[in-house]
Amino acid sequence: MVVTWRGTLPYVETLEAQRRYRDEVIAGREPEALWLLEHPSVITTGRRDAAVDGVRIAAAGYELVATERGGLATCHEPGQLVGYCFVDASRHGIRRVVADIEVGIATWLRSVGVEAGPRQGHPGVWVGTDKLCAVGLHVRRGITMHGFALNLDNDLGGFGLITPCGIIDGGVTSVKRLRGSAPMPGEAAAGVGEAVASALVSR
Repeated sequence: MVVTWRGTLPYVETLEAQRRYRDEVIAGREPEALWLLEHPSVITTGRRDAAVDGVRIAAAGYELVATERGGLATCHEPGQLVGYCFVDASRHGIRRVVADIEVGIATWLRSVGVEAGPRQGHPGVWVGTDKLCAVGLHVRRGITMHGFALNLDNDLGGFGLITPCGIIDGGVTSVKRLRGSAPMPGEAAAGVGEAVASALVSR
């Protein structure tokens, strides 16, 4: 698996790049990969209907983009580490891929002093009832795209514009909120990438 840090990139541009890269993986011309990056402020929705207020979102300075991934509305902000996963889910299924991503994220979080893990019935990585990392994928011909969003140093402001991931019995948190400080995405990318890639390639 090829792991790369790609810096700060616009969401729509990266979405189109994901689709092109996945086509190449499907065709056997590119290897499985994990892209790590951060986005300017953007709210995204998934395949399931999500009630969002587009006028309010735009007024707050966030772009709004509909996507094909699983799940409901979520938020990307500077200071959040985003990972896009291009892996073969045909052997063990999408739930196993999601679980492996969760294991990788939780492993890295322990290395920085944060105890987090899965929450029954809810994808992602959690601290109690607060979501620390969202996970949402889309599969075509066995190959995934989209991935995870780990809240590191982002201010979480955009999550107040939506019901994040449909959560009605919990909240959203970040490494900074939990520990008082957090690495920026570019600083965390190598460690997170190694932990997630290791969990994925062991499946």
